[in-house]
Amino acid sequence: MSRKFVVQTGEPVLRQKCSEVKNFNSGLWTLLDDMKETVRAESGAGLAAPQIGVSLRAVVIDVEEGYYELINPVILSKKGEQTGAEGCLSVKGKQGTVTRPYKVKCEYRDRHGKKHKLTAEGFFARAVCHETDHLDGVLYTDIADEIYDIPADEA
Repeated sequence: MSRKFVVQTGEPVLRQKCSEVKNFNSGLWTLLDDMKETVRAESGAGLAAPQIGVSLRAVVIDVEEGYYELINPVILSKKGEQTGAEGCLSVKGKQGTVTRPYKVKCEYRDRHGKKHKLTAEGFFARAVCHETDHLDGVLYTDIADEIYDIPADEA
């Protein structure tokens, strides 16, 4: 495993629709391991492959509910609504107020290609939506009601 550089806004890879993962092999496993190390080193809640320059449909989420690897995730349903502060490892020094579903159901594959379903609520649902958006080239800043600077001592 190795920590990777997190690309910042302005990098074209963050605006691309990512390719579906077709090969569930050691290359994918290394990518996922590197993403895990990177998200933890950055103290993030999640990380999508394009954030480290790889245009593949893979995300990792590390929240109170646990650590998840979602390959080729598809959100099947959304319920409710929540509005709150949101940030991004690729948008340093900023936060925004974003409205997301309170509950989502999602289908994905694990690192071995096995299909799973997941139901997420609250902050976990916010993380699933945020990271899934990255796979389609969408940043939270595109959908935020407002965006503001984080004071340097809080960033």
